[in-house]
Amino acid sequence: MASKIRLGILGGGGDSLIGVLHRVAAAMYDQYEIVGGVFNPNWEENIGFAEKIGLPTNRIYKDFDTLIVEETKLPVSERMQVVSVLTPNFLHFPMAKKLLENGFNVICEKPMTITYEEAIILQETLKLANTVFAVTYTYTGYPMVRQMREMIANGEIGEVQKIDAQYYQGWINPIIHDKEKRSTTWRLNPEKSGISCCIGDIGTHAFDMIEYVTGLKVNAILADLNYVYDDNKMDVDGTVLIRCSDTTKGVIRTSQIATGEENNFTVQVYGKKAGLKWAQENPNYLYLLEDGKPLRVLKPGHSYNSEISLDGTKLPPGHPEGIFDSMGNIYKGVASAIRKEQYDHMEFPTIIDGVRGMNFIEKAVESHQKGNIWVTLDD
Repeated sequence: MASKIRLGILGGGGDSLIGVLHRVAAAMYDQYEIVGGVFNPNWEENIGFAEKIGLPTNRIYKDFDTLIVEETKLPVSERMQVVSVLTPNFLHFPMAKKLLENGFNVICEKPMTITYEEAIILQETLKLANTVFAVTYTYTGYPMVRQMREMIANGEIGEVQKIDAQYYQGWINPIIHDKEKRSTTWRLNPEKSGISCCIGDIGTHAFDMIEYVTGLKVNAILADLNYVYDDNKMDVDGTVLIRCSDTTKGVIRTSQIATGEENNFTVQVYGKKAGLKWAQENPNYLYLLEDGKPLRVLKPGHSYNSEISLDGTKLPPGHPEGIFDSMGNIYKGVASAIRKEQYDHMEFPTIIDGVRGMNFIEKAVESHQKGNIWVTLDD
């Protein structure tokens, strides 16, 4: 068996949800070994966390720059092969750029950067580096999302006519209504998060999902965002109309003030012949709707599913596949790319998805600020 890929991690320490998600995902297919990183800027918390999860401390570094210096001193056969960037948004760009410039493969949390300009620079840097770059739009890893994509690509629902993506959360509701809290959380600080909170955090998931499952590109949008308070600089709710063509249109509905909602992400695509529905909170079920026929429910692990759906299914039918599995499938695809093995190009989101996501975020804010007008996305 091939040796495991040597993985470094930036951020994701302590009780970070995203940290444990990435660590479990990396372990899922026995493809990676975490060899070090920087989990926290505070040294005591950094080294303490590494010890807590059972890592040797000789490659736990005091900061990112030290990691680069020390890792590049090591022989190629020993140095980290890929580094996961799990830090707050404003650190994604400088870290990812320096990693690429030093020959590392990169797995980066979304949004990939905090500006579209940074995303373009990162894309150009990757061309020179010629390494692997993945952006963790996690939900594309679900087996039934991949099945949805294959059915649409194969024409099973006919030409796409209507797209509806909803992503509702309520977690920021108790923060936004407290003046002190909303002025101190990094999620509502443009210097750390970029120009958008809700659209940048979850709206970009919906945007990427639409383009992933339909195979289409959104070419124009009209956004209406909600900031709730005049002193709040970042949106916490928004509705975005989308156009893929003159006859294929839809809507992205996002909110982080949808009181009581947890992670209600749903995608519905309607074609001339049929429609498909999928919901993240119940991800094992893909609903197929056809005129004059009973509702059909497709589930993972069955032979009627596509090859890429089955490849991402780890359990027998009837056993729930969850978000850890979804992220694990992305890490699995990245491993194949790093090893230069054959893989489906839809196994993990690339820097192109990251660039598209940043363009969407900035255009949504521009549309809203200009009086809710239609704006065109870059090709």
